[in-house]
Order: sequence, then C-alpha cells, then structure tokens
Amino acid sequence: MLNIGSTVPLEHGGHATITDILGSGGQGTVYRAEYSGKEYALKIYFPNKLKSPDLFRENLRALTEDKNSDRAFLMPLMLTDNIDGSFGFLMDLIPKEYKPFSDILNARVKLQGLYSVVNSAIRITSAFRTLHNSGKSYQDINDGGFFIRPSDGDVLICDCDNIAPYGEHLGIAGKPGYMAPETVRGEKAPDKYTDRYSLAVVLFRLLLRGDPLEGCKVLKSVCLTEEAERRHYGFEPVFVYDPVDDSNRPVRGVHNNIIKFWQIMPDYIREAFIFSFTVGLREPQKRLIEKQWLDLLKRLRGEIVSCSCGIQNFLSAMDTDENGKLVCMCKNHFSKPLELKGGKAGVLLSESAKLFDDNVKPIGEVVRNKKNPALWGLKNLSESDWSYILPNGEERTAKSGGAVPIFLGTKITIGENSFSVEE
Repeated sequence: MLNIGSTVPLEHGGHATITDILGSGGQGTVYRAEYSGKEYALKIYFPNKLKSPDLFRENLRALTEDKNSDRAFLMPLMLTDNIDGSFGFLMDLIPKEYKPFSDILNARVKLQGLYSVVNSAIRITSAFRTLHNSGKSYQDINDGGFFIRPSDGDVLICDCDNIAPYGEHLGIAGKPGYMAPETVRGEKAPDKYTDRYSLAVVLFRLLLRGDPLEGCKVLKSVCLTEEAERRHYGFEPVFVYDPVDDSNRPVRGVHNNIIKFWQIMPDYIREAFIFSFTVGLREPQKRLIEKQWLDLLKRLRGEIVSCSCGIQNFLSAMDTDENGKLVCMCKNHFSKPLELKGGKAGVLLSESAKLFDDNVKPIGEVVRNKKNPALWGLKNLSESDWSYILPNGEERTAKSGGAVPIFLGTKITIGENSFSVEE
C-alpha cells in the first residue's frame, strides 16, 4: 500500500502524486492520483498476484498504444516505472454521473426509463463488437466492470488491463455466475466465445434483473459453496426458462424480477436468451455474435411506447381495448402511434420518443407543436440539416433545432439513412 502524498515515477518521465485510495481488489490497489495538473486513477499491482509479470506488462504497454478501441473502454494511458518490485498504470477517472452496474442490479440506482435500459445494453454490446473485431477479448466480463449513466444509458468499461489478443491468456478466469461453463469446468481459457457467453449474462441481468441460471434448483443449495457453484454454473447448468427442462424455474417471491420482466419481453428477445442459455451453454461457437444482439436490441428500442403520463412500455407488452387502442397502466387509452421506418432501426413516434445514433446520442425527439398541441413533429437534435418530403410532395429542410411535421407518408433523409412515416 502506498500512502497519500507518495509520488510514483512514470515510465516516460514525470511523477504521479497519490491523493486518495479508491479501492483494492484481487490484483492490486487503485488510487486517485494527480499528474500534470489533472486527476487520474492509478492502479498498482500486488507483485505476487500476476502469473507472468513481464508478459502482463508488455500487454499493458500495447493497450496504451491502442488508438482504435471503443470510447467506452477506459484503457491504460501510461505505465509506471518499477515500484518495489511491482508496477501499474494511469487511466481516466470515471465521472461521478456514471454509476456502478452492481448498484443498478441491487436497485440502489435506477435507470431513467426504458430508453436508458436498452441504450446501455446497446452500448455494452457495441463496445464488445469493436473489441472482438480488433482481434482481442476482454476475458473477465462481469458486473464490476461497467459504469452506466442513468440519464441516457451511456456506458464506461473499466478493468481493461486483462484485455489481450486472441490466443493470449493473462491468468484471469472470471467471476462466478458470469463465466462460461467450459471455463468453470477448467476446460478452456477465456476467449471471444467465453466473452460472448458472459455478454449474454450481462444483457439478461440488465434487462431482466436476475441470474439466468439461478432458479429453484440452485436455491436448494442452502449455502452456495465453491463446489455447488461449479455444479450449477459449470457441470449441470440449467436455464431458468429452458423449454424442455423445468427443473430450475424461477421461484415467485425470490425471483420476482425475472418472472415479471420475462412476461413483457418480446418473443424475439426471449428466444435469443433461450438459445444463449441452452445451445449456447454447450456449443460455444454457436453463441450469438454482437451484431445479432445489436439488431435485436435496436429493434427492442424501436418498440418503446410512451404514454402522456410519462410511463414507458414495450408495444408487445401492452394491452388493448375493444377498439384496438393501447391501454397504459395509468388507464389512459390511446391509438398505436405511427412508426418511423427505415435506417438501421425504426421508432414508434409516441410522446417523447427518441431517435439515436450509434453512440446512443439522441438525434431526434418527438415533440408537440407549441401553437397547436394536436400537431406532432420530430425535432432535429443533431448538428446537421435533415431533408424531408411531405405527403403532398413538397420538399423542405429541417435545420438543427427545427422539426419535421409527423404526417403519414412523410419521408425523411438523415445522413445516409432514409425513413418514412408509416402505420
């Protein structure tokens, strides 16, 4: 342990001064440190906790030179010199508005609406798609590595020091409940396929707030010992909604979140999880790739419907009345909104509905006309002009801050994507 006020020499010159202790884990301690007038996080490893210190250091150096990683990853920025037989690295601090994923799972922090929930799933998946496409794997995906901004679902990913090229393994196995079964059994070191299993677990926990393999069968283990964990997560894993094996169903009163949210998920999301935790348990190379998840998640985001009361729901989960109108939990009845179709994903044009770019930044929002509240428009929140054609054939432009009137048949061009307003 280093003391507050201690200085740590950096590999390329200069010193970082420790100002606080942020936390300690299995591999080392993380400090708050000041360098060149700016505050950073500084991780220093325990000398006896690294399997191959020289290999680990060389991999860290390669990560500091990686300029093509997704912006979500808080990559190492610079290495320290040797410090009493050990070493470490500087990385950016996590801004205060980003909250630990574990706090969200434990309901200490609440994401602000369904858009934030699905956006965070999209950002996590997109970041790992970029990582895997670059020939690297994360090797230790778990709830401790993610920080989410509740207001919009943006994500930052820490613990990036175990990222390594395919074929290299730095000694970390993973966290129980997130590790792929073959890793739990000791048959395979982490790679992109085990990453994809862990990603499916993260998405399940994010969308359904529970463990996909913890049901009545697991509850029978009064004390979840290491041996019991190996059995439930490695040798005898059973998905809680396995269509042919009901031995591990969620228990009402214990797994209420899973029971509740499973009912409101569209069929294509349920089917993706069923595949991931049945076929995906046994056949790593058949696991869903990130592009498949992204297509499903963007489709899910496009199904979000907002009521005038502020409640959001997925269209497939909403009841309808005898006239075919949607029924909100507030008892409000309203017609199914028009849909903006095209581009990479559509969106239902209900009140406060949003259109996002690939970084989950909102580029459009449904608003009411201030002079005539009966008229609706899609406000341009981007920095570029949009062109659109009204149903009568009239061509117009919506500048940044302007709005496109929402009429059935309106056509909109946003960047390289073409959309149309349809029923």
